[in-house]
Amino acid sequence: MLDADLAELYRVPTKALNQAVKRNPDRFPSDFMFRLTRREKQEVVTNCDHLQRLKFSPVLPSAFTEHGALMLANVLNSRRAVEVSVFVVRAFLKLREMLASNRELARRLDDMEKKYDAQFKVVFDAIRELMKPPPKPAAKIGFRSAGAP
Repeated sequence: MLDADLAELYRVPTKALNQAVKRNPDRFPSDFMFRLTRREKQEVVTNCDHLQRLKFSPVLPSAFTEHGALMLANVLNSRRAVEVSVFVVRAFLKLREMLASNRELARRLDDMEKKYDAQFKVVFDAIRELMKPPPKPAAKIGFRSAGAP
């Protein structure tokens, strides 16, 4: 997560968050936090609409891993930081759970495919298609009158 997003979650100015990090450099090793390059910043701003405010900032944003976000909660030491850190832990756990279950399903499918002959290939291919995330629907373009649903 970027410093600006975490600052918003922790309800502190981004500048204050970064000052807390600078005062505690030993708590933020490179596997907890790193600074984006200019190119990475440009890509993030281009791909994430909510980060448009960073477009003209001369400062390169910091990115925090799960552990870095939790360390920030300890450094900031506010009630809100504690609440958010619990939420962050739960979000990362859920994400890991989803990735692990999908990986496990793919591994099992590979094992089954090795056991059965080619006539089941169609079935395995169909299951793999179902495992893919659904495509995002295209945005509807056009005019709607005020009374239309």
